[in-house]
Amino acid sequence: MTKIVGSLKGTRDFYPEEMTVRAWLYAQLREVSESFGYQEYDGPFLEKIDLYAAKSGEELVKEQAFVFPDRGGDLITLRPELTPTLARMIAQRQNQLTYPLRWWSFGPFWRYERPQKGRTREFFQWNIDLIGTTSPESDAELVAICAAFFKSVGLKPDQVGIFVNDRRLMSSQLGKIGILKEEDRKKVFKLIDRRDKMLPNEWDAFSIESGLTLKELNDLKGVLDNRELWKESPELTRLFASLEVLGAANYVQFDPQIVRGLDYYTATVFEARDLDREGRAILGGGRYDNLVQAVGGDPLPGVGFAMGDVMIRLILEKYNCLPEFKPSPADILVTVFNEELLSYSTKVSSDLRDAGFKVSCFTEAIKLPKQLKYADKMGIRFVVIVGPDEVAAGQATVKDLAQHQQATVPAGAILAAIRQWLA
Repeated sequence: MTKIVGSLKGTRDFYPEEMTVRAWLYAQLREVSESFGYQEYDGPFLEKIDLYAAKSGEELVKEQAFVFPDRGGDLITLRPELTPTLARMIAQRQNQLTYPLRWWSFGPFWRYERPQKGRTREFFQWNIDLIGTTSPESDAELVAICAAFFKSVGLKPDQVGIFVNDRRLMSSQLGKIGILKEEDRKKVFKLIDRRDKMLPNEWDAFSIESGLTLKELNDLKGVLDNRELWKESPELTRLFASLEVLGAANYVQFDPQIVRGLDYYTATVFEARDLDREGRAILGGGRYDNLVQAVGGDPLPGVGFAMGDVMIRLILEKYNCLPEFKPSPADILVTVFNEELLSYSTKVSSDLRDAGFKVSCFTEAIKLPKQLKYADKMGIRFVVIVGPDEVAAGQATVKDLAQHQQATVPAGAILAAIRQWLA
């Protein structure tokens, strides 16, 4: 036998079962995004690597991006994230847009990472951003959107949580324990971001190796363990008050360990996780007030987050929140008794389709029991049978496979019989 060529490592085939979930997730994201007044947009799948080089961090550019030269010799990449693209798009039309911008997108991205549970090399991602405002209430709106999404898909506050912090607060705290240089603070932010990815003793040793003194390490751990620290931040105080008003506070808590690894975050940062602490973060985001300027535009504040489809799918599956798979979208199957009646059955199916139903019709004559078995396996509830006797009498037999009932009705009353059973 000829060997079947496999798919690329870290990619996925979307058979109908998987595509149903992806389409359902897209619909949920659209509903939640639009309920807050956000507009859908998208950018190109290919970008110049220069767009990310100074904005997204060295690790993403040098280790995670799929980078290759085009035929002209320029280095381009399959997009690993969307925020730099968003900043570029805004910078290009900055004086033509109406602010604040509320934009969202859902599309494919690529990162050259080691595939594992919750992580693939090709993935779909929800991006949603509010551009042109600086208030803590703006940050609260994005956090509330996260909570609204969780609620819409059936995830409860005792299952998932949104963890919030502010890099300004943490920078201030680092100054208090003697870490004064901005360059050193950036290194410590990266240390903090790795804390929950390592065993405690390993993280301690890694921190010392990275340049912290033992006193600085102990002082830092004291900061990271202080769950009341947010009360020292006027911005976080306002944010949590706004979340109460928005009805999202039951999903949210303060966590000083949340700093986010990307370099462009400037203030509020947040992540959502399974409260069992299984797997990676479900989503993450924050405020990035310098990014539009970094790609050549005028200074413009922004806040947003991104959520990949891989991890959220695992969480939805864990908590039994995925939709039930229906093999066929058809409501009705019209059977074909024989080749002579094929055209007649096709016309019946067309008329039912014109009436607003989703209808399948066999395109060749096979034994009726096989057609009924097909309808049952494909989850098609109604079957319309038009054999020679029914056609001669101007009738049709309508079967409801879900309720195990049937009726022979005039051909013009097929719809009425189905609608009666649906009522």
